[in-house]
Amino acid sequence: MPLRIATYNVHRCIGRDGAESPERIAAVLREIGADVVALQEVAHRPGTPDNVLAYLAESVGAEAIEGTTLRDQRGNYGNALLTRVTSESVRRVDISVPLREPRGALDVVLTVNASTARVVTTHLGLRPAERRYQIRRILSLLEAGSADVTALMGDFNEWYLWGRPLRWLNRTFAPMPSPATFPSHRPFLALDRLWVRPRQQLISLAPHRSDLARTASDHLPLVAELAL
Repeated sequence: MPLRIATYNVHRCIGRDGAESPERIAAVLREIGADVVALQEVAHRPGTPDNVLAYLAESVGAEAIEGTTLRDQRGNYGNALLTRVTSESVRRVDISVPLREPRGALDVVLTVNASTARVVTTHLGLRPAERRYQIRRILSLLEAGSADVTALMGDFNEWYLWGRPLRWLNRTFAPMPSPATFPSHRPFLALDRLWVRPRQQLISLAPHRSDLARTASDHLPLVAELAL
């Protein structure tokens, strides 16, 4: 069966018009119809009626797996995974660099019928040295464990096509298509990326370019179909 996965930087649900609208993000997620969605820049308040993460999960009938990297007076902030398929294990990994914004990775193993899918999602730092350190941490994480298919996805903040992080990832997985996703209204940077192993399990990979997606966040969602 095919498995649809996606990665989406929701920018605190603040759109290009400056309006904060979880409802728009939820509508984009319903347009995508993915089984598994990695979210970045999710801001939410657990245990409150206006918990954005719980709302997004409920709007698509998914389980929410939190990957908070930062807590402040506004609540929790960071990564999350929405999944409509069963999660077997969840690991939260701190990949922060001292004196920089805290960063993390979510490592989740899912069961899809008789197959296992491992999804690792992250949001890397803004400085090249940060990203090199963080990619090394993630690659060491991927050395352990196995699954029928492994997907690494998120906002990698990597605009240097010749940079070491992308070379390392392409060696570990295989070179993948890298369509532009940022900025959403006229994308020219491939900040959001997705790798799959084994490579032949990838059926398709493309941004979701609806009118709503061009407005709801400053990033477009990146969507892939996998064969299982």
